[in-house]
Amino acid sequence: MATGLRIVTERVGDGTGQPALDGENGEELMHVQPGVSIVLGNRPPESPGTLYISTKQVVWLSDTDRAKGYAVDFVSVSLHAVSRDPEAYPSPCIYTQIETGADEEEVEDSDSESDDRLNLSKITEMRLVPSDPNQLDTLFAIFCECAELNPDYIEEEEDEHNWVFSADQLEDDAENNDDSEWAVQQNPTHSIGVNGHHDLAHSVVQLQLNDCRFEDAEEVEQDERNDRHLN
Repeated sequence: MATGLRIVTERVGDGTGQPALDGENGEELMHVQPGVSIVLGNRPPESPGTLYISTKQVVWLSDTDRAKGYAVDFVSVSLHAVSRDPEAYPSPCIYTQIETGADEEEVEDSDSESDDRLNLSKITEMRLVPSDPNQLDTLFAIFCECAELNPDYIEEEEDEHNWVFSADQLEDDAENNDDSEWAVQQNPTHSIGVNGHHDLAHSVVQLQLNDCRFEDAEEVEQDERNDRHLN
């Protein structure tokens, strides 16, 4: 679930420290890039800090203020791209769009967040500006790799289509319902093999039943021919 940006105050290690990772759940540090400024919305860039990219999140920590840092999970990063257009932003950077989980009305004023009262729940854009623009392609490649490790699954759609029926079950349903077409119409989630109002698996059952009827009809017809020859 998208949670947007969050403030990071916890660090581990000596000196400026590093972010605390969730190693117990398999989080690993993928890349460290010093000399990176962060730009949130339309605010001015923060003084350069160090960028940490893990398998789960992107963390920026200030080099001058140990209590200042920001992080965003990859599941909240809806878009990332390399920006070298000076009309879009004066400095080459990694541009990202962030899902906050808030309503559109709550985030529509995110671009106006330029004062000291920073509300991270309204920040939907983040730029990472490395002091060495040659690092942009490397950062972008790592972003892509880590984003693939954190797909955004839509559980409701998976549950909706996770229905499996056997031919026997469908035949039983047809026998228990006088109008089998009504039963199919009431289950529009059968996305496989739908042709008009008839489910493919249901049609296979009907074909199997019809085959038996054809065999019975052929036997009756053969008996009638034998009777005519005898007469």
